[in-house]
Amino acid sequence: MKTLNEPIKTMLAKELPIQSTVNKDGLPNIGPKRSLRIYDDQTLIFNENTGGQTLQNIRDGSKIAVAVIDRAALDGYRIVGTPEIFSEGTPPYENALAFAEKNGMKTPKCAVLVHIDDIFTLKSGPDAGKKL
Repeated sequence: MKTLNEPIKTMLAKELPIQSTVNKDGLPNIGPKRSLRIYDDQTLIFNENTGGQTLQNIRDGSKIAVAVIDRAALDGYRIVGTPEIFSEGTPPYENALAFAEKNGMKTPKCAVLVHIDDIFTLKSGPDAGKKL
């Protein structure tokens, strides 16, 4: 399992992450995830509010990829991980509930932890796409 470093943490706190999953047929599903944040140094968390395609893809076994980009700096990261769903009565769900209340969001259907498997640089130049 990979560990988030300070530059990645800073970028995740500042920029809007984009997450992606794939369905059983390999069709990508991608979109912004404003609730995605750091849970601990090896795990991300997000609130699943819609219960739509992303959640179905995770239930069907999809990995998840998260891209966070600082366009002005031509820098960014791709984080690939294994998602795990949590419902009411669990610490991750309680974290999601508190986040939703603090940020004026609706009650989440569940919380999703993303256990980080790999991190890649998206920094422009010869190292773009290389595993950290």
